[in-house]
Amino acid sequence: MRTNKMRDYIVKDKDVSVGLEDSKRSWKLCVRSERIIVHETSMPTEYSMLIGYLRGKYPGCRIRLIYEAGFGGFWLHDKLEEDGIGCIVTPPNKVTQEKNCRVKNDKIDARRLAKVLEEDDCKSCFVPDTELREDRQISRTLIGIQKDIIRVQGRIRQFFNFHHLEEDAFHGEQWKASAVKKLRSITLPSPLRFSLDILLKELELLLQCRRELKKQLLLLSRKDRYKKVFEYIESVPGIGWLTAIRCVLEWGEDLRRFGTGRLFSSFLGLTGSEFSTADDVRRGHITKEGKKFVRSWLIQCAWAGYKRDPVLLEKFQNVYKATRSTKKAVVAVARKMAVRIWHLVVYGEKYQIGLLDELQPPMLSKA
Repeated sequence: MRTNKMRDYIVKDKDVSVGLEDSKRSWKLCVRSERIIVHETSMPTEYSMLIGYLRGKYPGCRIRLIYEAGFGGFWLHDKLEEDGIGCIVTPPNKVTQEKNCRVKNDKIDARRLAKVLEEDDCKSCFVPDTELREDRQISRTLIGIQKDIIRVQGRIRQFFNFHHLEEDAFHGEQWKASAVKKLRSITLPSPLRFSLDILLKELELLLQCRRELKKQLLLLSRKDRYKKVFEYIESVPGIGWLTAIRCVLEWGEDLRRFGTGRLFSSFLGLTGSEFSTADDVRRGHITKEGKKFVRSWLIQCAWAGYKRDPVLLEKFQNVYKATRSTKKAVVAVARKMAVRIWHLVVYGEKYQIGLLDELQPPMLSKA
């Protein structure tokens, strides 16, 4: 019997696992039950067709669906949960597969997702609610605006280099309003003047957008929902209000889902990698899991934090003596800060300068 046709014995009260491979124009689905593939199909990315397929083909069945986190976000998860269908959003790098797998396509991915769901061999992403996702978008828009600012600044520098023009108004990383004003007053031939004015106009618009986004983030830091957790994170030496509210928006208010601070630092990608077997022990750089920009925020804060707290300074000095690397030392400080942030948020405390580490608390229940 072919697997692309419905099996006759799929009846009521069966457990059905659906793997969905998400893309922009189509969805690939693989349906498993009783440890076999019972149906495979493809459809346009229209929710009405998906819910009609699930309800029409599997009446009375207990349906669970899984898909990988990606560009589509969590809207599909919300829709399915509203309609009473269990849905898991899994990190793409956590989906298990055979070591010798050399073929990859959407159909194979859907099969793999359905299998790991049926065997309960999958991990679920933290799915923030709609309000948190919408508020977090302000922070992520700021990331894109900052990248655009750096790109335009680079174009202006290249403009002066290409035409062999001497100008020191924009030396350094900070472009102040006085520097932009000075660039507008430089005497240039008409075509060059016009081109430079266009670049400066774009830069000023982006700087204005950045200021407005920061104002919105400041307002969010005073929002009742985030206020307490914001204060806990802001109390950490080296972390300012901007980084604090952005961390709250990225992590949410409840960090108990990580169980321990070490698991939280692992989630941030600040723990060392290891590839060991038997007596052969090989340890490498940090795993770099999670969001790169969040990890960079903590590392930047660590550069300032160890200068303000003797406990963090001791951590920096110990690692530096062992490795002779300031980069490794500051990453170790960032990891220690992450563990302490977890403790502050979970237990509702503010940071105390100079306080030594207490005994590691028992792992929290994720229930």
